Amino acid sequence: MRKFTALTEQEILALAISNEEEDGRIYADFSYTLQENYPDTAKIFADMVHEEDDHRRHLIDVYVRRFGAHIPLIRRQDIAGFMPRKPAWQIQGQGIEVVRRYAEDMERDAARFYRQAALRTNDSETRKLLGDLATAEDQHGRAASDMTSRHLTQDKREDEDENARRRFVLQIVQPGLVGLMDGSVSTLAPVFAAAFATHDPHSAFLVGLAASLGAGISMGFAEALSDDGALSGRGKPLIRGLVCGTMTMAGGIGHTLPFLIDSFSAAMAVAIAVVVVELFLISWIRWRYQDTPFGSAIVQIVFGGALVFLAGVLIGSS
Repeated sequence: MRKFTALTEQEILALAISNEEEDGRIYADFSYTLQENYPDTAKIFADMVHEEDDHRRHLIDVYVRRFGAHIPLIRRQDIAGFMPRKPAWQIQGQGIEVVRRYAEDMERDAARFYRQAALRTNDSETRKLLGDLATAEDQHGRAASDMTSRHLTQDKREDEDENARRRFVLQIVQPGLVGLMDGSVSTLAPVFAAAFATHDPHSAFLVGLAASLGAGISMGFAEALSDDGALSGRGKPLIRGLVCGTMTMAGGIGHTLPFLIDSFSAAMAVAIAVVVVELFLISWIRWRYQDTPFGSAIVQIVFGGALVFLAGVLIGSS
């Protein structure tokens, strides 16, 4: 891996061309994948692709005049100290706001690259060229801001953000909440029934572990096979199944782990405390993402959990 300070003027220009091409491809990927759900933001990235292409053509013209037709392949990841760009698919899965911020960071990084390059050369012509490129990137950033104002008004942005929130709730929160509720509530009875029947924490732990794993696998498959997501917009079945199954297992494991404590009374006290935390967490998620009044959510979840808990205690003590 080479140091940036070791690059020649020719190599710096070749690196700049490579950077512009890579950034343009990332913006094009953003534009393509956002067309369906975020059409206004997709228009912004389409305009930015044209801007990057103009910069690339200008750089190539300057390079050919100075160094000829052959452009060596020098990439950002080949230079020490430069962070490689993440592919668009890694960013898109983190939400629309992350995509927007990442694009802004790309513009700032490009301008910083040209300024650093200009400071590290003593050739007046090269320094002027790199300074002009830094200015061009700054203008590109302002142009992107102008495009945002033109295509993405406040109302449109709020609509896109609300749509993103709804998809997150539908595709992640909802299957996760179903799994957490099932894992936290349905495993209460077998775990505490085993605990009160044997007064042996290890036996209760084994029952809870088996119940949690079984419930996680069952709920994961049930969620994944229930809907392909094509018409409902609930997302990919595999993702929903993994989310639901994982949260189901986590809900059961939470109040199972305390039974690793050797003392029965201590294990029981910690397990009950964990159950209370789980039930309040479920109530908070319902309040936060499903607009359920917090008081109603607590009453509904705690009441149901208490019934299952008492059923386990009565069965285990009989």
